[in-house]
Amino acid sequence: MHIQKSFKQGGATLYLVSTPIGNLSDMTARGIETLKSVAVIASEDTRVTRKLCTHFEIKTPLVSYHEHNQHQKTDVILERLTAGEDVALVSDAGMPLISDPGDQLVQKAVAAGFAVVPIPGANAAMTALIASGLSAERFFFHGFLDRRRSTRQKELLGLKGLQATLLFYESPHRVKETLCDVLEVYGNRDIVIARELTKVYEEFIRGKVEDVVRELPELKGEVVLLVAGNTDEEVIDAWWEGLTLVDHVKHYVDEGMRTNAAIKQVANDLQMTRQDVYKMYHVEE
Repeated sequence: MHIQKSFKQGGATLYLVSTPIGNLSDMTARGIETLKSVAVIASEDTRVTRKLCTHFEIKTPLVSYHEHNQHQKTDVILERLTAGEDVALVSDAGMPLISDPGDQLVQKAVAAGFAVVPIPGANAAMTALIASGLSAERFFFHGFLDRRRSTRQKELLGLKGLQATLLFYESPHRVKETLCDVLEVYGNRDIVIARELTKVYEEFIRGKVEDVVRELPELKGEVVLLVAGNTDEEVIDAWWEGLTLVDHVKHYVDEGMRTNAAIKQVANDLQMTRQDVYKMYHVEE
């Protein structure tokens, strides 16, 4: 067991700094102070972060850290932490790690004994949820659904029995076809499309999925799709009943998913943590 005392622990710190999802006024004073104080900012897209830094007169050096270089850059950042330098991790918008790279860095930083300190702020999914009109008492965040229809429908089916509000990120160009899958798999549930949150064109589209599919105009910008949870009392049989965990993962791999993505989906199906599924998969394989 290890206890982290974030404000009393000595040594270097990895800060996870939330940034605005559209409206720069949502940047917190603590976030600005942190970005000014660290030795370096690890950024998903340095061009986006540079604009933020320019606006708030933050002169801290930037290094890129994104899904295509995270394996290489994780060790580089750990070396800087080992040298005693504080590091901040930011994504393009919102909270780091939420459908953005950073898991690997945080896990290795924790394992190495460094303090990992979150700096809270805007998050698109939570912002959409509280204004959606759907229940915020229980919710399940899935992130992006698969682009392929067959796999996307399997993902939706795996969540069908949840009584929690379902939260998805989706491309504006795929919203209508995703809604058609929602209608086919879930029936005519209440849904909400939240678009361009905190920006001047912020918009909420609310209604039954059948009506929204029929009347939905062409969308632009960032989209959060929310689907009301299951209200049926009947128990829904999962298609994976009877499969071993390894076979469950391999099913998705055979559908074309990468192993890590398949493990994430199995974790969603079984309502387990991704780390537990990862460990069990590699032990049983």
